[in-house]
Amino acid sequence: MKIDNNQLLRFTTAGSVDDGKSTLIGRLLYDSKAIFEDQLEAVEITSKRKGHEGVDLALFTDGLKDEREQGITIDVAYRYFTTPKRKFIIADTPGHIQYTRNMVTGASTANAALILIDARHGVIEQTKRHAFIASLLQIPHIIVCINKMDLVDYSEEIYDNIIQQFEEFSSKLYVKDIRFLPISALDGDNVVNRSENMEWFQGAPLLNTLENMHISSDINKIDARFPVQTVLRPQSKEFVDYRGYAGRVASGIFRPGDDVVVLPSGFTSKIKTIDTFEASLMEAYAPMSVSITLEDDIDVSRGDMIVKANNKPTATQEFDAMICWLHKDSARPRAKYTIVHTSNEQKAMIKEVVYKIDINTYGREEDDKSLNMNDISRIKLRTTRPMMIDEYRDNRITGSFILIDDATHETVAAGMIV
Repeated sequence: MKIDNNQLLRFTTAGSVDDGKSTLIGRLLYDSKAIFEDQLEAVEITSKRKGHEGVDLALFTDGLKDEREQGITIDVAYRYFTTPKRKFIIADTPGHIQYTRNMVTGASTANAALILIDARHGVIEQTKRHAFIASLLQIPHIIVCINKMDLVDYSEEIYDNIIQQFEEFSSKLYVKDIRFLPISALDGDNVVNRSENMEWFQGAPLLNTLENMHISSDINKIDARFPVQTVLRPQSKEFVDYRGYAGRVASGIFRPGDDVVVLPSGFTSKIKTIDTFEASLMEAYAPMSVSITLEDDIDVSRGDMIVKANNKPTATQEFDAMICWLHKDSARPRAKYTIVHTSNEQKAMIKEVVYKIDINTYGREEDDKSLNMNDISRIKLRTTRPMMIDEYRDNRITGSFILIDDATHETVAAGMIV
């Protein structure tokens, strides 16, 4: 299968503390020659100062001073690298339970999740928590990297036992594609190069797996959604009467001549042209940023959504959502927040906390109605005006939102519509 050379793959890493996430990313960058000389020099100096014999690969991602001192990952570190086959963005997320919100943030846009398991310890509570969050966020592909195989003598039996442990609980989760890989991030086994120590494993190394992962079909190509970000009126001699609606295609495919509806007004028209800075296009699809012009001069503004006439999202002021509470201050009962959904902003109120989820057992806590930092809960929301929504499982763009506290202007929650 041909992979688009410009197709970007976003992946997140998750695992318990000291499972080797940062070391794995360091190894990926180091072995794929994706590190600048000055970065390498700085890390070599720091490694020597710490008394390490070789290069401490984890230092390539642990950027915060606190992390370097403690040897743990606190924030979400984003790294960009490219190979001849593909471009990548990595979100290196923390393993501690108190940083659940950081993992949700880093994983929300990911195509794939790398879940690391220490081969000596097998599946632990943290593993289940991270797999559950990956499932909740509908990450299409999960690669379970069973790390530190060098510390268990590259045992195929231990590897098989961990797969069995993982499959026992993951059968309850909604994940389309789970793959398993035995690796040693420290020594580089099965990361970029095939391991000579595990000839019993016939699969491809991690980088090859990521380079050849098919992600085009993960995008919703059926439900055409175009949230309008701004109206373009150039007022130049060349474009005297130009009126374009600019934004990013959230899903589906748009073509000139398509019958469309502008929501929430309900005005109908046909697409006249689809333009970019370079040229006009015969079609636009996610995640392209374009300007759409219509045959009719109708009122369209930021926050509106252009959709196909025969396929509309749900317009509603009340809906249920799964949210992760991100803020140190608890949610205030029936408080008003600003909800940001695609390019639409308006006021919203949490009507009810239906239940909270114990992310260690997947159990529902229906008695505790408080929302505190890192809590994952199902809530009922009410907005001041109808919102054009899809379920998150159908559309990760039009099915997601954030809540902002009007008093502090801080983001307090991230939500997925159910």
